[in-house]
Amino acid sequence: GFSYKAVVFEESGVLLPAPHRTATDWEARSCIPAGTIQQAALSGGESSLSLQYSRGELTAVEFLQELGQQCFEIANVRVPVYSFLWDLIRKEMRKQLPIMAEAAQCIRAEGLKTALLSHSLCLGDGERFLPLDQQHFDVMVESHQEGVPRPNPGIYKLCLEHLGVQPQESILLDSSSQNLKVAAQLGMKTVKVDDPAAALKELETHLGFPLQGFVPYTRSVRPGMEIPKDRLQKYLEDVLGAHPTAPLQLRQFDHEESTRSYLVKFGGRLLVLKKEEEPPNGPSGPSVPREYRVLKALAEAGVPVPPVLALCEDRSILGTPFFLLEHCAGHIHRAVSLPAVPPRRRGAWYGAMANVLARIHSLDLGAAKLQDLREHGNYIQQQVETWTKQYRAVETHVIPAMERLIQWLPLHFPESQKTTVVHGDFRMDHLVFHPDRPEVLAVLGWKFATLGDPLCDLANNCMSFFLPAHFGARRGLRKCDLEQLGIPTAEEYSQMYCGHGGVELPENWNFYLAFAFFRLAVMLQGRHSGSLAGRPAPGDSSPKDAEFVADLAWDFAVKEGFRVFEKLPPTKLLLRHSSTWA
Repeated sequence: GFSYKAVVFEESGVLLPAPHRTATDWEARSCIPAGTIQQAALSGGESSLSLQYSRGELTAVEFLQELGQQCFEIANVRVPVYSFLWDLIRKEMRKQLPIMAEAAQCIRAEGLKTALLSHSLCLGDGERFLPLDQQHFDVMVESHQEGVPRPNPGIYKLCLEHLGVQPQESILLDSSSQNLKVAAQLGMKTVKVDDPAAALKELETHLGFPLQGFVPYTRSVRPGMEIPKDRLQKYLEDVLGAHPTAPLQLRQFDHEESTRSYLVKFGGRLLVLKKEEEPPNGPSGPSVPREYRVLKALAEAGVPVPPVLALCEDRSILGTPFFLLEHCAGHIHRAVSLPAVPPRRRGAWYGAMANVLARIHSLDLGAAKLQDLREHGNYIQQQVETWTKQYRAVETHVIPAMERLIQWLPLHFPESQKTTVVHGDFRMDHLVFHPDRPEVLAVLGWKFATLGDPLCDLANNCMSFFLPAHFGARRGLRKCDLEQLGIPTAEEYSQMYCGHGGVELPENWNFYLAFAFFRLAVMLQGRHSGSLAGRPAPGDSSPKDAEFVADLAWDFAVKEGFRVFEKLPPTKLLLRHSSTWA
């Protein structure tokens, strides 16, 4: 029941196979006397080549040269040490490294930190020997650089300091009993790695979640959100006509608003299951059957969305309706600063985003069979009334800016509105991009889709330009050096959209931004209210978040008020509500 915060991986013997075990087989095949490499590396006690290297007294090149010389003196035959390291350990690494790397990814997906303790073994050309994506690890400590060899407890203290955790909050994986003993004396939990698969099973029992089956942007199923696998398995067999022998595997998407979206591994297929919340949550009410029909129509109209497979409204299977999609692999950029894209190319990614939004707004509603999405009455008026009602339902304290907005917004509805398909929550992290080029493979998150004013989508999409980079609820670009980042400004991005859509921004653009931030403030207040009521969800919000966003919304309302005020003839100032609001 203890909640650990970090896992530390030793490089040798854990991420890499233990060299002496590998050497035994290689020596037999290469007609080298058994034990030669192990004896050459470990003999000499405190002056052994292995310890000299780990203390930083030998460079990688010097270590390999000395190792080769020692092997020659022991066996009286030239031992191709480089060949051993390259040809053999790297082959063995393909067996051991992937399962450990996947375990590290699973651990980080749960919100825990990971560290790598390394000797930083490099070959003569300076290439790092461990072909591992360092992004799997929050911290890397290289003992030869620190001059602190294992099993000196100082190396573990340094690692824990970098991780920001206490010894009892961490677990160490190592193949050396001596190292594990020292770590345990500090208070760290230890797992000995003789057989990697068995060690990971033991680690799973300590952590309480699986360490295999990782898929990007997913985590293990959260407590209380499990679904009956047996009933789902039978349903999938009936609907898809397949009977895989492997058991069905479930993971959950880690996006803050995807708490009821699951990744299903069924045989060789990856599926996405989206389930209705119980009871239906949010102002839209039951949304799963509606979202399924929207996705089906959009796919037929050529909009990039994941292929839909089936809708199930039989509550006896999973308790609430759900639908199935094909999983769309690609890259989801959670950070609007696009750190994974080179700065000179980021503008193209923003251009692709603007282009796909314009494509959605240019759909022929009749041809796409989406007319039934239309709601009677004024779209923005209905939206403001709906989100105001939702705010009153989750209100926990008075937010002055929200009270002003609730009065101000109905006085400034746009007089004319274009009607198109509206996504309802269009933003960067709802797009699946091609891993290597600025191409949107799929648009996700259609829960709020309807027919309405497309400028509401654009305003929602532009909010990130005005939110601070440190704002935990939704990180943005405010006060960032956009030119240095290679990212367009809010004005430039809006013009990208207008260029693709053949439209112009209206004079009352600030109204749309005010409404977008008002809506976000309601969502954040809803999260805060839910956490107070004992319904915590990913991305819980503090009361300050909703207040901050409400103040941003009011800033745009004031700008719009001044615009209206300045257009009024001097003789008619008192005839308009907006003059008093300005």
